[in-house]
Amino acid sequence: MDKQIAIITGAAKGIGKAIAHRMINDNYIIILVDVDKKNGIELSKKLGRFAKFIACDISNEKEVNRLFKTVVNEFGHIDVVVNNAGIISDNVIWKMPVENFDKVIEINLKGTWLMCKAAGTLMREQKSGRIINITSRAWLGNIGQSNYSASKAGVVGLTRVLALELGKYGVLVNAIAPGLIDTPLTQKLPKEVRENLIQAQPIKTIGKPEDIANTVSFLSNENTKFITGQTIYVDGGKSIGVGL
Repeated sequence: MDKQIAIITGAAKGIGKAIAHRMINDNYIIILVDVDKKNGIELSKKLGRFAKFIACDISNEKEVNRLFKTVVNEFGHIDVVVNNAGIISDNVIWKMPVENFDKVIEINLKGTWLMCKAAGTLMREQKSGRIINITSRAWLGNIGQSNYSASKAGVVGLTRVLALELGKYGVLVNAIAPGLIDTPLTQKLPKEVRENLIQAQPIKTIGKPEDIANTVSFLSNENTKFITGQTIYVDGGKSIGVGL
């Protein structure tokens, strides 16, 4: 049991799945967390004996506390928590139902906060740990995403606060802001829309889930010791040309 333990939320597919693969390669024992039981269990079997799936709704405090209790009881400690789970429900504000705003905030911001609260409490006692929050370049603003952008802006603010609160306990807290990434969601876009989005990128390409996973690997590496409270953009430069 000399391996480090990592929890990854939203791990069943897309970016979370890529992070899971990378962390297995980095010699972690990983806890795959998702509400998608079918894909989560299937992925854990594929990754082998150092991957374990636990179903959990991160917006439910009791389920989050049960998740951490289960992992600590089995492994004794948690070294890295990657908060990747999130949803979207886009519309311009005058057409957006209140329940669509509430649901996105509940999962993306409240859920991340609950995971951070549980992780921060444990890691403060351990006097070590890494929390990595997956936010989005969209926190800078996207038309039709008043709920999503607000939730991800909240995650950036949360990351900065936790870096201040937990730094003296040996806990590093950072965020990663992906841009346009080739995931099942973007693959469903009409070809013309997808191409227009790619052309809006300064480097005229789309990112891969592995680009995010590589950045998680860097931030969770034990040799990365002097970075905290930061938001690292993995977006092909889009964040420096928001209006493109």
